[in-house]
Amino acid sequence: MSRVSDDSFPQQYARTQRLSLGEPRNITVSDDGRKVVFLRSNAGDDPVNRLWLLDVESGHETLVADPHIMLGADDADDLPPEERARRERLREGAGGITSYSTDTHGARFVCTLSGRLFVGDLHQVNVREIRTVGPVFDPRLSPNGEWVAYVCGRSFRVVAVREQDEHVQDEHGFELAGPVLFDEPDTVGWGSAEFVAAEEMSRYRGFWWSPDSRHVAVCRVDEAPVPVWHIADPAHPERPANVVRYPAAGSDDAIVSLHVFDAIEGTRVDVSWDADAFPYLTDVDWIDADALMVTVCSRDQRTFVTLRASRMDGATGEIARRTSDTWVDIVPGVPAHMGNGSLVMVDDRDGWKRLIVDGVAVTPVGMNVRAVVNVGHDDVVFSANIADHPECQSAHRWNGDNIVALTELDGTNSVAIGATTMVVRRSSTALSRATITVIDGERRHDITSHAEEPLVNPRPLFIRAGARRIPCALLMPTNHVPGTKLPVLMDPYGGPHAQRVVDSYAAHCTSQWFADQGFAVLVVDGRGTPGLGTDWERAVHLDLAAPVLDDQVDALLAVAAEHPDLDTSRVGIRGWSFGGYLAALAVLRRPDVFHCAVAGAPVTEWRLYDTFYTERYLGHPGTDPAPYDRTSLLNEAHRLERPLLIVHGLADDNVVAAHTLQMSSALLAAGKPHEVLPLSGVTHMTPQAVVAENLLRHQLDFLRRSLPVPTT
Repeated sequence: MSRVSDDSFPQQYARTQRLSLGEPRNITVSDDGRKVVFLRSNAGDDPVNRLWLLDVESGHETLVADPHIMLGADDADDLPPEERARRERLREGAGGITSYSTDTHGARFVCTLSGRLFVGDLHQVNVREIRTVGPVFDPRLSPNGEWVAYVCGRSFRVVAVREQDEHVQDEHGFELAGPVLFDEPDTVGWGSAEFVAAEEMSRYRGFWWSPDSRHVAVCRVDEAPVPVWHIADPAHPERPANVVRYPAAGSDDAIVSLHVFDAIEGTRVDVSWDADAFPYLTDVDWIDADALMVTVCSRDQRTFVTLRASRMDGATGEIARRTSDTWVDIVPGVPAHMGNGSLVMVDDRDGWKRLIVDGVAVTPVGMNVRAVVNVGHDDVVFSANIADHPECQSAHRWNGDNIVALTELDGTNSVAIGATTMVVRRSSTALSRATITVIDGERRHDITSHAEEPLVNPRPLFIRAGARRIPCALLMPTNHVPGTKLPVLMDPYGGPHAQRVVDSYAAHCTSQWFADQGFAVLVVDGRGTPGLGTDWERAVHLDLAAPVLDDQVDALLAVAAEHPDLDTSRVGIRGWSFGGYLAALAVLRRPDVFHCAVAGAPVTEWRLYDTFYTERYLGHPGTDPAPYDRTSLLNEAHRLERPLLIVHGLADDNVVAAHTLQMSSALLAAGKPHEVLPLSGVTHMTPQAVVAENLLRHQLDFLRRSLPVPTT
């Protein structure tokens, strides 16, 4: 095997948190389009985010809030447990200001640091602390900027935003909902998203201000029915185990209800719907000051119902219903109401995810809508890909008559909108760093990025392989000499609702580093991944194993037939999370194709994974256990013939370490040698720099010693 030494990239990749630090992020455009607010750290290896303001007219950037000044010598990592959980759900590894909230006019902002509440004026650029009675989580300004609502432990509180005398300790606020007011058990919390909402629905919040700033809709979450799990740190036996409520497939979920409070008087109205038939609350939005739009779904996720809920009495009436014989997808940004009253949805019709306005599909067949970004009075801005290029995403505007592209069609493009101002984030394999451009008519300003230039130069070749035209990206060593045979490293995720074959430079840097060590790296997005229509995504229904693995094999053979430098007698595979599951599955079922595997944080038994994700694809195990039986790796441990390295963070509360421990036990019982690398104190996202760096090196070492010696 030829080798290219590049000892610096793993270190760079680790200390820059996967090349993400220093890039502008969490971008907000004020409603009048005059201000752009964003987070950014000062360097590509600086994990502390600061809040910045860009004036659209001049393009001038102003530092608004600096955690080092706001906290002084205090420990910025002293976070409430709710904030640590939120960051884990978001895979947020940075520190400092990681989220913020502004009022409608972009005059004020609020944020939290170390559980303390800060408010700032975006006109005068000043920041002050509001003293609170307990640690603050998820603070959000009312639209008029006069109130802040936040979660404090299991309570939901509201505080006035006004100048305080330094000698006054009162926070000028009150508890709106919580155990003190309602004398509730310690399994009940107000204002936070339950585990499956944050992990699987992308609903990270549990309360919503009304447009008139008088009322707030608040979730009540009772976790009493959810099984109690204990996640211990074996490296520190003196510490008690972390007790979590984990809703494993087939078990009971948290009981979630919605309530509307008058933020001034404290009165409460309960929103009612058939929670037995529709236990999941997936989305909440205000239509106007008197009504909410609430979306709920059935346990099997085959029926989603959008309701209009009265603020006055909580009564609900059905607005829209979406059904499927497999599952209905949650699409970011919808349902929503246009200013003219039209209802905006995204649904699978005619084989594609299409934008639906008042029940009519307005995007063409072959355009796959990914998210709705902005809903105006009579227009909708959305992101989508076209059928021939699932690796690309672009932004478009539907204006009632036609669809206009707002960005380039190649690359990966996203936008933020406010009035006539648009901020475009663009990445592509032709750009070593993403660009973020503010556009308002003829004005164009680039927001400065401090992200580091990668120390590798990925050059993926995008391929549609085989009869199914499976999306692939092939990366060869930088100094590859044509005619030289190379071992193959498959580098997939492969699971539903996520892509690895994307037109983005940073997305392929790690794959290129492995290629530069002497591999032909092949990334494959098979059936189940997004971008290629309904049938493609639904092909994994009731089977997350066979079609996914078949596409990896078929793509490998098809690409190797066209690129003879790929040596199919030496094939390894690596992956994390679902990719870890796929890697282990590959060597268990197809040892004739795959010669070794690195399985990172793999799901090995789907009964140990959460309800909302797993039951969407495999159904309820109590109703039909067959899909779980045929996709469990534990049932196939006896088949292992190839070297297998399993890596798992022992603090993982998403794919818990029990997956790996039970798999290792099954392999040992079957007399199958294997390797396990436990990562003490590491969660699902492996944020620690030293772990991330050396984990890449360890995988490389395993692949080199495990693949067959090349034949001459």
